[in-house]
Amino acid sequence: MTDTHAHGIDAALEGVDPTAPLWVFGDQLGPAVHGLPQHAERDVVLVESSAVLRRRRYHRQKLHLLLSGMRHLDDELGDRSTYHRTTTYREALEKVGRPVVVHQPTSHTAVEFVESLRAEGLVEAVLPSTTFARPRAEFESWAGEDSSFTMENFYRNQRRRFDVLMEGEWPVGGKWNLDHDNRESPPKGAQTLGVTDPWWPTEDEIDAQVRDDLDGMDLPTVGADGPRLFAVTPDEARTALRHFIEHRLDTFGPYEDAILSGDPWMAHSLLSVPQNLGVLHPLEAVHAAEQAYRDGEARLNSVEGFVRQILGWREYIWHLYWHFGKGYSTRNEMDHRTALPTWWTELDGDAVSAACLSETLKGVRDRGWVHHIPRLMVLGNHALQREYRPGALSEWFTTSFVDGFAWVMPPNVVGMSQHADGGKLATKPYSSGGAYINKMSDHCGDCVFDPKVRVGEKACPFTAGYWQFVHRHQDLLRANQRTARAVATMDRLKDLDAVLEQEKGRTDF
Repeated sequence: MTDTHAHGIDAALEGVDPTAPLWVFGDQLGPAVHGLPQHAERDVVLVESSAVLRRRRYHRQKLHLLLSGMRHLDDELGDRSTYHRTTTYREALEKVGRPVVVHQPTSHTAVEFVESLRAEGLVEAVLPSTTFARPRAEFESWAGEDSSFTMENFYRNQRRRFDVLMEGEWPVGGKWNLDHDNRESPPKGAQTLGVTDPWWPTEDEIDAQVRDDLDGMDLPTVGADGPRLFAVTPDEARTALRHFIEHRLDTFGPYEDAILSGDPWMAHSLLSVPQNLGVLHPLEAVHAAEQAYRDGEARLNSVEGFVRQILGWREYIWHLYWHFGKGYSTRNEMDHRTALPTWWTELDGDAVSAACLSETLKGVRDRGWVHHIPRLMVLGNHALQREYRPGALSEWFTTSFVDGFAWVMPPNVVGMSQHADGGKLATKPYSSGGAYINKMSDHCGDCVFDPKVRVGEKACPFTAGYWQFVHRHQDLLRANQRTARAVATMDRLKDLDAVLEQEKGRTDF
């Protein structure tokens, strides 16, 4: 916890009973919340609300992870915690019998709800969030009124602010960004990267009870049930972090953008879930990776890439969620209004023929997780080309991914993936034809479609869909120096009319 965090908490707690119970949400489960010295004399309140669990159609494994994390914390805290299984949060707080304190929750809707509870006297104080490196107030002071600041500027400021991978005022190695070293295609002919498997948790009696309870609740879920694949306690998260640092981090960088159908994990850390549940603090992960570089155990481009994902991108997304405001998730500057198809919402990978799309949907179905390139360049790319409604897509990502939370997806989906915010987050739409997927994955070799073909039975829906997208949005793309060349290339296509006619209403993906 930074001094800024501590100052904000102390100010919010001025005049508040030091023994007032601490209400902890399901994504605030780590010691960065309940272990703070300001809460040493407080009991902890955990609430499992059936109304919240039933409100949306979540992935079955997402619900398991959330309940497992909450119940494991209850078990860890022993007599210090009280676990309420009620219909609503309000019902549980009324049972507490005295006002509680709570750290600010992680969505606009939840913040408004907590403030209404404070007005009713059920909440005594709302404290700043402590599960991210940079306090929100500090970010807003840095950002000021300018909404055009870039992720790269923020990332460099973060590195300086927290003295990570720095030599005085300059980055280790002389460069801030080593992304050019982290764009390798998957090894030819390989089915896996050949690195040590990720660390897997061992399910216990708590997990078994969660599974039984979920079976009995008859909740509206999507996706397959399965063994728990992600850490949900601080001890598990630290074990997963150490395993990643020792066995996988060094290989992570070069292949972080690559896809292998037989190796969904590649060299990724699988730490997004414990971070988003609040049981692993981002600075703990970042410092462990930096130490591996200092000790000569991991190459710089791998460590820098990992640090950039967490201290850069993840923190950037968190702060932009608040900075852009509540209405951001409904932005639709490209006027895309196609409803998500049933095969998409049902995670029915067997219903589509394109190998990349089929395998990615099966991964979401079976694990509730695929890494960032299938999310952006397969799912997001397809949705952008086929003009799916951005708000509905963001909601789908939030509920269908085990690491999806309300703050995570609007900037990632509405902004980065779908360019629906008019360029507030990203400088160009992230769309490409099948050539990119062919270069960065092994999906295209056995696919019924050919990434080089635009027209006919073997026409790749990504390649043909790309030119349809460029044609529809040519005025926007022509005005952007990063995409103007795509429009010029489209103008030279002799079969453009045939492509557009073919893709009109296409459903054979």
